[in-house]
Amino acid sequence: MTTLRIPSRFNGPPGSGNGGWVAGLLAELRDDAVVKVTLRRPPPLETPLRVTDGGLYDGETLVAESVPGEFLHDAPAAVAYADAASASVERQGDTPFRECFVCGDLRADGLRIQAGAVGDGVVAAAWSPDDSLPVGAPLLWAAMDCPGGFAVPEIASRPAVLGSMTATVRDTPAIGERCVVVGALHGESGRKGLTATAIYGEDGRLLGRSEQVWIRLS
Repeated sequence: MTTLRIPSRFNGPPGSGNGGWVAGLLAELRDDAVVKVTLRRPPPLETPLRVTDGGLYDGETLVAESVPGEFLHDAPAAVAYADAASASVERQGDTPFRECFVCGDLRADGLRIQAGAVGDGVVAAAWSPDDSLPVGAPLLWAAMDCPGGFAVPEIASRPAVLGSMTATVRDTPAIGERCVVVGALHGESGRKGLTATAIYGEDGRLLGRSEQVWIRLS
């Protein structure tokens, strides 16, 4: 049995773990190239969580579960770094969770990935990993998380949380490498937003990609 603990640094919505980071931790424990993680409960912070048969448990409560995954769409196309950087500046502060580890503009120790519009249903952000964290699956899954949410219309005024994420990591960027994270909307169904994201390295290589289901809170 494996035990995981989500440090408070890696929060998403207040009081709970960032969905992408938690999903990346679970994915890292599997041998599958593509993994789907479904979040059943808000992941608690600073709490010992056990992993059994791909499921993440808080006591007897299922928090998240991982299974082999597959993609339904092509990865979002790359966007020029300058366009992504400009879109990030325009988006700054326009996020429902300003303390989120990934997208929160109030977090000095976060990723501060705020993806802004670069086309119809397409958002992008510039991002460079630093040396404060290992550049592995949890970090890449986290970086691919929130840009998908930003592709959902009116996300700032009608917040949504990650319901599921299917992703793969093909390569990792170097510290300081100028990366671009792209998010694209594939559709909406009731309170659900269906999105995809991709991370591209400075040389245009695809580092990772994901498909997501977002659930609006109201």
